[in-house]
Amino acid sequence: MRLHANRIWPVLIGLILLNVLSAFVYTRIDLTADRRYTLSDGTRALLTSLPQQVHIDVFLTGDLPPGFKRLETAIQENLEESEAIAGARLSYRFVNPLSGSKTEQEQRLTKLAELGLQPTNLFANEGGTRTEQLIVPGAVVSYAGKQVGVLLLKGNKAATPAEQLNQSYEGVEYQLSSAIRRITQPVGSRRRVGLLFGHTQVPPERFSDLLATIQETYDLFLADLSKPGPLTDLDALLVLKPDRPFSEQEVYKIDQYVVNGGHALFFVDGQRVDSVSRDGTFAQPLDLGLNDLFFRWGARVNQNVVKDLSCAVIPLNVGNIGDKPNVQLVPWRFYPVLNSFGSSPITRNIDALYSRFISTLDTVQALGIRKTVLVQTSPYTSVLKVPALIAYNEARQQPDPKTYTSGTRLVSALFEGAFSSVFANQILPDSLAKTFRATGKPGGILICADGDLVVNDVDYKRKTPLPLGYDRFTRNQFANKDFVLNALDYLTDPNGVIAARARVVPLRPLDAIRVKAERVYWQGLNVLGPLVLVALVGLCWTFVRRRTYGRNA
Repeated sequence: MRLHANRIWPVLIGLILLNVLSAFVYTRIDLTADRRYTLSDGTRALLTSLPQQVHIDVFLTGDLPPGFKRLETAIQENLEESEAIAGARLSYRFVNPLSGSKTEQEQRLTKLAELGLQPTNLFANEGGTRTEQLIVPGAVVSYAGKQVGVLLLKGNKAATPAEQLNQSYEGVEYQLSSAIRRITQPVGSRRRVGLLFGHTQVPPERFSDLLATIQETYDLFLADLSKPGPLTDLDALLVLKPDRPFSEQEVYKIDQYVVNGGHALFFVDGQRVDSVSRDGTFAQPLDLGLNDLFFRWGARVNQNVVKDLSCAVIPLNVGNIGDKPNVQLVPWRFYPVLNSFGSSPITRNIDALYSRFISTLDTVQALGIRKTVLVQTSPYTSVLKVPALIAYNEARQQPDPKTYTSGTRLVSALFEGAFSSVFANQILPDSLAKTFRATGKPGGILICADGDLVVNDVDYKRKTPLPLGYDRFTRNQFANKDFVLNALDYLTDPNGVIAARARVVPLRPLDAIRVKAERVYWQGLNVLGPLVLVALVGLCWTFVRRRTYGRNA
């Protein structure tokens, strides 16, 4: 018996030392196949460099359905890991938005709504009774007297509720990390984005929502190509719905900016829709002088216009009721709703995009350039070459799917690599030849064949801009702004917090038919199985002890 005790003491001492050590050293091993508990390198770098205390209040808590409970658990696990990395500079708590008195609830919900966190009603059937529950699927990040709302229930609305919840599960790290970055970055240390100036007739208020949101994360500057000198000190260049041709000198500046490792986002049209007649509007070819530049990069914006059966609606007078016009919302196939995306962190789990009078985009051969599909139309499209009449009567007619045979067409793509200059092998003035580069550093370009994708609507009664992607007729919010912001994040810092959007947590749904048929069996196995296992282990342990110590006795 003394020998047995001598063996136990080292084990006990080791366990005590391990327990004491765990109080001072934190470690966690992620054994999941999808690395769901491991934060990306960009998030880790952000958390380790927090200058001051950041506090997060999460309002998705309480008596939640299983799917939302899983999302709440994912948020808590992410915050636990983040707190372990950031230390005392990050704190969090879960707050039930419906706690306290009715007055406190109303004040809290009003404040959350001001931060963009609208409450959501959940409906469910429990025991044959329809129940309703109010939740706030978001969080508030506080830093240095500032607050920003974070919507944590995000995904593609066309997906099933289970898929959308899983998409939100996958996006927890990115949503929280991007909010922390946005609120903690000092103005002088942020990345610099240039807005191309002087090539569009669209009034500034039609870009105001996008530009205001960009300024929350980036330092925004006007880039005027008419001024002497190259484009320098810019992390990205925005070209938003140009409708005036670029001169050769301006094309040269853009070319050299990209060749020298620049990043640019082009939202351009292949046609102009501005001539109005009694029967409709005319789509005319639009030549911006960028065709040769795009072709050298591996792209071609076609001069056409797309009709798509997956489309938005517009109000139209379809007749009269008595002496009053009968205005109804009817599908307008020249306003495609784009909900087909490629495999990229920019478009992963993103909601549908709202577009107007789009053209198609083709990719052509360009050595050393990697092309990634971002946005496509639905398979049911019809492509009209311009010039073409866009008749108002089109909306009144019932479409024939047999005539929409153009298939899925590319609308936006990403081009990455070391770009070659379109001015290579040309004779240049001495003032340009000294600094000219035919090939240069790796860069990235996004081209979207729809300039209206970045143009917000306006509330004409209040004379205020509406959010980008908001359809004032159906009151649906599309993901146009998310698409642009994700693209900016990716192009300016591909290894930053945007890398968290590549996380994949596959759904593993149960077989509903087998669950119903074998419910009693699996319930019994889960209840009785552990008890039987413990009993067997106890019997084996007793048998071994009797054989070992019975002989010594």
